[in-house]
Amino acid sequence: MNKWMKIAYNEATKGMLANEGGPFGAVIIKNDKIISQAHNEVLRSNDPTAHAEINAIREASKKLDSFDLSGCILYTTCKPCPMCLGAIFWARINTVYYGATEEEAAKGGFDDKRFYEMLQGQNNDLVLKQIDHKINAKLFETWLQKKDRIIY
Repeated sequence: MNKWMKIAYNEATKGMLANEGGPFGAVIIKNDKIISQAHNEVLRSNDPTAHAEINAIREASKKLDSFDLSGCILYTTCKPCPMCLGAIFWARINTVYYGATEEEAAKGGFDDKRFYEMLQGQNNDLVLKQIDHKINAKLFETWLQKKDRIIY
């Protein structure tokens, strides 16, 4: 087993056996050193966003004092769900190694199929309606005029 994946695996096992969340673990590496490691804590925290990848990204961002995790590599025990993929993109992590597939996660009771279908424009039971467009769009004009803004 890959040494970094072994750490992610151990995190998943630790969290699962402690009933803190599902069997998911993640580790973030930079320059061949561990920046963060985490497991799923959805059950412990009652936070549906407390996935292993999200927790690892939050910890790495704190440690590196940056939202930009370029140059980091993420190892995770299962293919990231769409939410985690979004966080990975926002964190600018370019390489992700994963173990189990989304089909295997679904067999374990973690079915992301609804999310993938929604992203493909199928089976969308989410009500998503635009309101108050003009006033909210002006926020971006204000943002662009801000002299001290931090550029993403």
